[in-house]
Amino acid sequence: MGTWDIGPFENDMAADFAYTLDETAPDKREDLVRATLSRTIQAPDYLESPEGAEAVAAAALIAAQCPGGEPISTSYGPKETLPAFADDLRPLAVEALDRVVAEKSELAELWNETPSGPKWRQSISRLRTVLAPEYDPQKDALFDI
Repeated sequence: MGTWDIGPFENDMAADFAYTLDETAPDKREDLVRATLSRTIQAPDYLESPEGAEAVAAAALIAAQCPGGEPISTSYGPKETLPAFADDLRPLAVEALDRVVAEKSELAELWNETPSGPKWRQSISRLRTVLAPEYDPQKDALFDI
């Protein structure tokens, strides 16, 4: 797999996923994202790198639509309009990201062998935080008045 940076679409598999998404009928794009995440979560034992890269790309697309999410601005991402993703995709994306960084993940193993591994893990952590913001007791206490 060709990888040129840590971004979610900065590898061959994710760029191919974006192309497939563009070629998919507009009303089926959410189904493709959902299937990609589900396939990652349901991987029986060892998660292969291509599936992991596609899951990260799918999660990034969902995160881009969340408050605090970063837009997909790379030329390797989808070019066609994406639907407003259903809220139930967020926990699915979080679960897929957790699987991607787990012990039995080829993508995590490959990144662990590089100097950029920690930066890649930080980028995954940022996506996860956007998808599932942590409860902030101080912030929420303001509304309990």
